Amino acid sequence: MKRNCSLDEISDGKLYEINDLVEVSCNGCGGKASCCHGMGNSIILDPYDCYCLSINLNTTFEKLLVDKVQLNVVDGIILPNLRMNGSAECCAFLSEQGRCSIHKFRPGICRIFPLGRYYEDGDFNYILQVNECHNNSRTQRKVGKWIDTPDFERNKKFLIDWHYFLNEVEQEIRGTEDENYIKNRNLLILNTFYVKEYNREIDFYKQFNQRLEEIKKVK
Repeated sequence: MKRNCSLDEISDGKLYEINDLVEVSCNGCGGKASCCHGMGNSIILDPYDCYCLSINLNTTFEKLLVDKVQLNVVDGIILPNLRMNGSAECCAFLSEQGRCSIHKFRPGICRIFPLGRYYEDGDFNYILQVNECHNNSRTQRKVGKWIDTPDFERNKKFLIDWHYFLNEVEQEIRGTEDENYIKNRNLLILNTFYVKEYNREIDFYKQFNQRLEEIKKVK
């Protein structure tokens, strides 16, 4: 999801790389899991997020849509996001004890929070978002340790490929008034990257790259 504002408005103005130190910590809100409430539709899930949820919960994308995930339009593209439930608008994966039930395989946006990604020139850096985390108790942590992302280099390549692919699709959609084309394009993306199950015995990134190559041929 794009934010139409300057870097200084949403961050401390710095760009961080994987080995940089950044002032972050958790539990500063006293265990209230503030970042797991009232997030609206902002916790957008990429194909790897949904793959991890499906594999670890032994379920399918369609079943996740029943009560854990919902679909919304993001920059003209239909994408899934975590569902917020009840008057407290708490994440559907938050337990009765107020703990994340999927912490080990939580989505990328949750994993790096309160950091965000700033994409530029075919790459991205991390930013420290301001006015997002209720935590006032921070210590210096290395970015790589904080985000705790397995197979970081391959994951970063995936994120870049996915981001710029969505950018291309967004431009396509903006350039047409053909509602059938827009609908079919969205359905193709959903079915190709989310609904169609991934083979657990084959590397995710290999499967994703194959699907990305195939869908780029379809116009």
